[in-house]
Amino acid sequence: MSNPFTLSFGKKPYEYISRIQQTDEILEDFNAEHPVSQVYMLTGVRGSGKTVLMSAIANHLSESDDWIVVELNPTRDLLKSLASKLYEKEKLKAAFINANLDFSVLGIGIHIEGASPVTDIEVAIERMLRIIQRMHKRVLITIDEVENSKTIREFVSAFQIYMRENYPVFLLMTGLYDNINALQNSNNVTFLYRAPKIEMGPLDTGAVVNSYKQIFDIDTDHAKNLASLTMGYPFAYQVLGYLCFKNKCAVNPEPVIGEYDQRLSEYVYTKIWSEMSEKDKKIAVAMTETQEVSEIMEKSEMKKSEFSPYRARLIKRGLAYSPERGKLCFLLPRFAEFVEVNY
Repeated sequence: MSNPFTLSFGKKPYEYISRIQQTDEILEDFNAEHPVSQVYMLTGVRGSGKTVLMSAIANHLSESDDWIVVELNPTRDLLKSLASKLYEKEKLKAAFINANLDFSVLGIGIHIEGASPVTDIEVAIERMLRIIQRMHKRVLITIDEVENSKTIREFVSAFQIYMRENYPVFLLMTGLYDNINALQNSNNVTFLYRAPKIEMGPLDTGAVVNSYKQIFDIDTDHAKNLASLTMGYPFAYQVLGYLCFKNKCAVNPEPVIGEYDQRLSEYVYTKIWSEMSEKDKKIAVAMTETQEVSEIMEKSEMKKSEFSPYRARLIKRGLAYSPERGKLCFLLPRFAEFVEVNY
């Protein structure tokens, strides 16, 4: 049997622990006759499974004849990409041609004799959506790792217009907390504040235990030991599983802990650390010595008024959590060891 775990980001692993609650919430809303929201945003730390969840939802809807699923590259011209991909869908192209929609000036499709060419990309998409609406189909647009860029803002502004016109368009985006937050604060796209934002927390502990128990054919106690080393962090679940499978050491993972730390550091933690501010880092260093908030403030030389927003941001980013009043702990497995060794 080949290794069922993967070290690749974004691609759905062979061994995948689904997030049933979040998946059902989005699918039920998107499929509802009158959806509560046509936009959802998935946010979380790197390796938290944002892209995998988005792909799972997209794949599920793509199996239905009622849905057209389009994945867009956030670094490209999103409106033109959307128009091009919609036009190239086999089930739609014939309908567009039969409706005498001529997008040739925009570099899309063919010239239709006697039809007035459409010269504006937003108008072109609107006319496509009108046809799709008549066909009683819905369009899901997915965008992975969005940032507060001009391209994204222009697209989201146009999407808002299409929603106001009651076209059957739905948007699912993923992004890091800081990027999503910056986008929400941009002018003309503040409607995103009303869009549900799903934070990708740790995986269900029981699900991780059961998965390891079944794959490695080990007892519950040994599976719990493995699960505790991952703290429910999806990428850690994959890395530890990969190493234990490769080295046949699920009962005693101690021989692979060094490589486990190295993989987490190289693939994720070094990048996370580089994106933290100097004060974030001071707090993180203090957290390696204590979980008491009063002591963390003292060691990082911050007063409560200064410390509070950084504490809140670390929690929002998915790097820390407060298990009880007056305490602050790392949410990522062996991140404290990473900080101690490297900084």
